[in-house]
Amino acid sequence: MTDKRRPLRARMQAGERLAGTFVKTPSVAVVEVLILSGLDFLTLDAEHAPFDRGAMDACMAIARAYDFPVLVRVQDGSPARILDALDLGATGIVVPHVDSVGKARAVAAAARFGPGGRGYAGSTRWAGYTTQRMPALLARSREETVVLAQIEEPAGVEAAEEIAAVAGIDALFIGPSDLSVAYGHDSLDNPDLFAAIARVGRAAAGNGKTFATWVPNAEVAAQWAGHGFTMFVVSSEHGWMLQGARETAKAIHDLS
Repeated sequence: MTDKRRPLRARMQAGERLAGTFVKTPSVAVVEVLILSGLDFLTLDAEHAPFDRGAMDACMAIARAYDFPVLVRVQDGSPARILDALDLGATGIVVPHVDSVGKARAVAAAARFGPGGRGYAGSTRWAGYTTQRMPALLARSREETVVLAQIEEPAGVEAAEEIAAVAGIDALFIGPSDLSVAYGHDSLDNPDLFAAIARVGRAAAGNGKTFATWVPNAEVAAQWAGHGFTMFVVSSEHGWMLQGARETAKAIHDLS
């Protein structure tokens, strides 16, 4: 049973099957269309796509207007990048290249309020532009904010058990392409990737954390669901535009 009225974090913790996608185009219209699609969440890809702070701000404004959960894959795990995304209204962050327990602890702290953690400001979009009081905002941060640690190097796989045990890390996110390349392969069909998936999946399950990954399509998601994944970032709007355009073009060209 799914309930999209529940916060994303609660749905993750309940083990719901969740579908999202990467957004590569810094466009309010693209975000708004995808919000209407039936997906459970979106992830703005600020690591590999041209999202400056202004573009992220505009996209977050429409997401907050729809009360729709949007994550940001930040460029790196620095406190400044994390603060930017969360203050602008992100529900949470995906942090690339978390390959040690030290990085995981630093990322978790930067995303949470407390000593040495996220800086507090009541004047941000996330805080309701001074319309909400501090106790309510601190409680909402605990209930809402999610941190996904992306495991995409062999070192991250080796440290998966320690990373999964870090308080404030809500999910382990397998980066299948980066992992495959790091292991010396040129496709996702390799035994090293699936050995890594098994180990990281056990670490996530053993610590009550969500197990997430990227997949190119729903068919691969169906094949990989047996590995314990419950949260899928499927392709991107670029991939879906190309897929639909190619299928339509071929159908027209094949008309007799």
